[in-house]
Amino acid sequence: MIEFYPQIKHAHIALALLSGTVFAIRGLSAIAGMRWPHWTAVRITSYIIDTGLLTAALMLLSILPGAFFANGWLTTKLVLLVVYVGLGVFAMRRGRPRAVRIGCYIGALAVFGFVYTIARAHHPLGILYGALG
Repeated sequence: MIEFYPQIKHAHIALALLSGTVFAIRGLSAIAGMRWPHWTAVRITSYIIDTGLLTAALMLLSILPGAFFANGWLTTKLVLLVVYVGLGVFAMRRGRPRAVRIGCYIGALAVFGFVYTIARAHHPLGILYGALG
């Protein structure tokens, strides 16, 4: 499966950027009070993108299984992914105060951006690695 590594990596990157873009648009629209971000078809499309992203990540991990334990940046990405999902859930849920939803939305986007810089730098500090190190 190593021969497919470049294609899987590119799919993973594209799906990650697509997932973040869809979340940004849906979250902003939901906070603005629009109904369409909560439609079943929109949510299912988001789930399909995220499932593809997770599948690509697991495929990459299966190709290079030792990489997870050898590189702290992958572990950091995984921990921050959980934070991103949690903040995203709070941002998209109806019934929460608008200020809380906006704070969670901004926090989720910030975490997503930081995860992106970690992936680019291949370092747990991401963009901070260049500034601090």
